Amino acid sequence: MTETAYRSVDGLAIEVHDAVLWLRLDRPAFRNAIDDTMMAGLIDAVDASGRDEDIRAIHITGSGDHFCGGADIVARNAGGHRRPRVGAIQRRLPAQAHRLVPLLCSVQVPVVCAVRGWAAGIGLQIAVAADFTVAAEDARFWEPFSARGFTPDSGATWLLPRAVGMARARELLLLGRELSGTEAASWGLVHRAVAPPEVDRHSRELVSSLASGPTVSLGLTKWLMHAGASLPLENHLHNEAFAMELSSRSEDFREGLGAFKERRSPDFKGR
Repeated sequence: MTETAYRSVDGLAIEVHDAVLWLRLDRPAFRNAIDDTMMAGLIDAVDASGRDEDIRAIHITGSGDHFCGGADIVARNAGGHRRPRVGAIQRRLPAQAHRLVPLLCSVQVPVVCAVRGWAAGIGLQIAVAADFTVAAEDARFWEPFSARGFTPDSGATWLLPRAVGMARARELLLLGRELSGTEAASWGLVHRAVAPPEVDRHSRELVSSLASGPTVSLGLTKWLMHAGASLPLENHLHNEAFAMELSSRSEDFREGLGAFKERRSPDFKGR
């Protein structure tokens, strides 16, 4: 699958190497604002990676000075376009942003984001939906919805209360408060904030570590945490037993057990 499933599209550069799917938002002149072509490319790539046994981690970043300035609503509403009929947004979103965010949360490989500059709207949601986000200390996280007079999408009202609590989510979504990368890390919105020149190194080291880990158990652990957010404890414990059954039959479990007995570092193969 790795050789044929992933194709770069306009505004989105896609590469596969070292067991990692590398996704780079590539419209620097527009702060990497995501248009429909980019959205479809992201969805297709992340979806394919969940079925690709050669992919063990995903890395997402942006070209130039910014991660993502949000969705390209300016282009969608530019003059000359015929006004869509009523209901166009609720028909479109389930196949676009409202498909991408759940995929990032549920795909059974770890997702790492590297954020510089602006992460606004869907850009912020991608960073929060990732398993780990390394941000520049001077990055800017912002939800533009209240300032533009419309309601949040792409899972903002679901992700943010769970990530930072309801009171801080209100600050972000109702008051439109901007956060620096340093503040985002202190709030628990992102994994870590580092000096701007260090973002690439830290995010690449992190994704490399994850890509060399026990992929089956990492994916199942991610699934457990995501699914468990909406389950009562008894149901969740059933899922934990199911995941333990699967992971304990993996080659990586046997390698981990052998490494423990032999007092050496494990050499996981992702199987």
